[in-house]
Amino acid sequence: MDRVFFALADPVRRRILEELDEEPKLVSELAAPFDISLQAVSRHIQVLVRAGLISQERTGRISRCSLVAGPMFPVAVWVNRYSKYWQEQFDMLAAALQAIEEDQPRRRKRPAASRQRTS
Repeated sequence: MDRVFFALADPVRRRILEELDEEPKLVSELAAPFDISLQAVSRHIQVLVRAGLISQERTGRISRCSLVAGPMFPVAVWVNRYSKYWQEQFDMLAAALQAIEEDQPRRRKRPAASRQRTS
């Protein structure tokens, strides 16, 4: 899990994973949206490969990357353990909003006062 968390800690690497969510892509395709060198993108990809989140298939100098989502499952399970705390906060917020709504007198729409114009 440590390698996965490390890999996910960088926004460039998270964006690379998002790009691979749809389909496998060439390294050059993955690098295109970033304002960093191809070498820098390749280093990010290697971090993702070491974390087991990407597989690479090489044909000569061409490298195609594919998403491997399996290693994220233990991380998702671990993070989900703490969702009960978020849910409690959302439940308390919903109850507070409901109480505010019930305490407010209902406002009736009043017809707009007609304006008299003088010439």
